[in-house]
Amino acid sequence: MRRIPIAGLVALALAGALDASASARPGDRIRAALAARMVRDDGPDQIAPGETLRYGADPAQSLSFWHARGVSGPAPLIVYVHGGGWSRGSKDNATGRWKVEHFPGEGYAFATIDYRLVPGATVEDEAADVAHALKALLDRAAALGIDRTRVVLMGHSAGAHLVALVGTDEWYLRAAGLSFGTLAGVIPIDGAAYDVPAQMADGPGIMQQTYRAAFGTDPVRQRALSPTLAARAHPFGSASVPGSAPHFLLLHVQRPDGVRQAEALETALQAAGAPVERAGFEGTGLKGHMTINRKLGDPDYLATGAVDRWLKRLFSR
Repeated sequence: MRRIPIAGLVALALAGALDASASARPGDRIRAALAARMVRDDGPDQIAPGETLRYGADPAQSLSFWHARGVSGPAPLIVYVHGGGWSRGSKDNATGRWKVEHFPGEGYAFATIDYRLVPGATVEDEAADVAHALKALLDRAAALGIDRTRVVLMGHSAGAHLVALVGTDEWYLRAAGLSFGTLAGVIPIDGAAYDVPAQMADGPGIMQQTYRAAFGTDPVRQRALSPTLAARAHPFGSASVPGSAPHFLLLHVQRPDGVRQAEALETALQAAGAPVERAGFEGTGLKGHMTINRKLGDPDYLATGAVDRWLKRLFSR
């Protein structure tokens, strides 16, 4: 099957949203077309192949793995979850080329996963896939040289939502035989659906079809799939999970809805007893949203240094 570069996937997503909405305003169409061209012209984002592992029977349930370099003994593990509006993208074209070189070079094992996609699967299935992919890696920890006690989930866009959901609603980890205690940290990158009902109320119009396809129209389901609301409903200091909160690092660019969503998640995590830091970086609109993912791992990019410092503090505890 031909792999479509992530730029093309975004352009297709925008085009699909417009085609399906006969009521789209002319201004919305113009802005979407300009955004699609901007991303399309930014070039492909393929990565070098890693070691392929399977974690389920579905063809989409696979992952790529890179061993840590220059370390002796078990290494910390970073598991990356790609974006694509919950319905597009893959580990091969939406991971960003820098991560697979930078993080193993820093002494971390690195994995990036594929997962089942909407509409063939649900967002609940996707969060379950994240947890089961992590379980499959930890079951092979000895062979892969992984330190089971130092694990971080990282994801961008829809992947940011999924790692935040798994990091705030323990149901997904427990269903895979894991728990909050499995996670040392979670790094959501420029997500904008941490509070799904709020995002569907005030997010960009060109994305509303994507949100409806992923989260439906049932407000109860929308709330259940909201990491911000999960953190409010299940404080980490409760009797069920005393002292087991993962540390969170929320990264975002200067998209207004993304900033609002990250700030609200930060507040909810603080109130729930989870250690959390938030860092904003230059960039606006779709271009900024794509850039933070593509350039993370580039030693000259500011967000890379912020993540490196945070990981060193986290893993030295």
